[in-house]
Amino acid sequence: MSVARPAHSHQFISAGAYAAHPAEDDEPGTRYWIRPDDLPAPVNDGDPEDPDFMNSPTLVDPPRGMKPKVPDGFAVRVVARGLNQPRVMRTAPNGDVFVAESGSGRVLVLAAKSLRHPPATPVVFTEGLDRPFGIAFYPPDKPRYVYVAAADQVVRFPYRAGDRTARGPAEVIIADIPTERHWTRDLAVAPDGRHLFVSIGSASNVAGAMPEKTPAEIRAWEATHGRGAAWAEEENRAVVRVFEPEGRNVRNYATGLRNCSGMTVQPRTGSLWCTGNERDHLGADLVPDFLTRIRDGGFYGWPWYYTGGNEDPAHAGERPDLQDEVIVPDVLIQAHSSTMQMVFYDENAFPGRYHGDAFATLRGSWNRENRTGYKVVRAIMVNGRPTGVYEDFMTGFVLDEERVWGRPTGIVVTHDGALLVSDDANGTIFRVAPEPSKHDGKAQGRR
Repeated sequence: MSVARPAHSHQFISAGAYAAHPAEDDEPGTRYWIRPDDLPAPVNDGDPEDPDFMNSPTLVDPPRGMKPKVPDGFAVRVVARGLNQPRVMRTAPNGDVFVAESGSGRVLVLAAKSLRHPPATPVVFTEGLDRPFGIAFYPPDKPRYVYVAAADQVVRFPYRAGDRTARGPAEVIIADIPTERHWTRDLAVAPDGRHLFVSIGSASNVAGAMPEKTPAEIRAWEATHGRGAAWAEEENRAVVRVFEPEGRNVRNYATGLRNCSGMTVQPRTGSLWCTGNERDHLGADLVPDFLTRIRDGGFYGWPWYYTGGNEDPAHAGERPDLQDEVIVPDVLIQAHSSTMQMVFYDENAFPGRYHGDAFATLRGSWNRENRTGYKVVRAIMVNGRPTGVYEDFMTGFVLDEERVWGRPTGIVVTHDGALLVSDDANGTIFRVAPEPSKHDGKAQGRR
């Protein structure tokens, strides 16, 4: 897997050195460029539904005084502690931040004022949900509802600006979502304000037990489910779906996405983006996770292909008709990093060179001998377009080859331009902002 050095990199990992690079050596400023043409050959040993290598970390408490590493000129503060798997976070129009506490089945609210003067005391907005994850405000400018995607359904609650507890019971919008394997359901509101998106991951690693269909059966299936849509237990899985606010006219918007665990809309372009968790059975450096734009009707490869027209050996020769139709993701991330959430930075508190870039959380590997992930990265954009380059922004959660004290999962921009990052391992929410003594808050030149 190739790593290249664009201009202005702070530190550099040479080509071919990624596999031997310890995650505990990650530093803010390191840049990576993983190119589709440089992927290694797949390692195809054993059952495709089995992982490559079991190497879950030992999760420990943060060492006394330990904070994540961030670039010079930035500071990290703890906003909240003691939460039960805080994952997705979304900022309400009034500045409050809603937090999906997946481990407890609750959605919490952190008041905007408390984010500037922590510690913040969470208020329970609602509870009793099955692993809540995605959160969306609708309509986005003056919301009347808060939508929440649990593992098994999408619900909404009546909402007025400033509400910190639900003013009514949950209304089911999409029911009976299957929960096998990937259960993280994210939400986003379409730029037209008339539709919402929900991501639904696959029920397996690579659909190893999916029965065969004839060409005629496949054509009939795709006519109603979308190009490249999988079937059987994978029906309406490994997709992004689009629906009207009342839950009508649900359809597959994009297919072949093994697990789009995070979604966001790029402010500058209105494009829908996904973070992608790829398959696990082809080796330590395959298949790259990714960040990518999502197109209506787009097919992203799973389970037959990956990173364009690279055929998965588990499905060799099954769908040659799809090979030239697979969309290559925009930003390839080191395999097994476990991409989770992403957000575009569209405020002015950070130096101007960050404006328009994307930040993404990598929760970290569990099936790779040399760990990767456990950090926040910045995807470099130029004029709103991805360059394919990403950079370490927030690191330091890996102590050694065994011990890890944090797994970044959620990320959101606050109204005052700070980044909040949730760690679902130790139940902490961090605030990252420029240090006043080193940055005056005015936007600087882009690069």
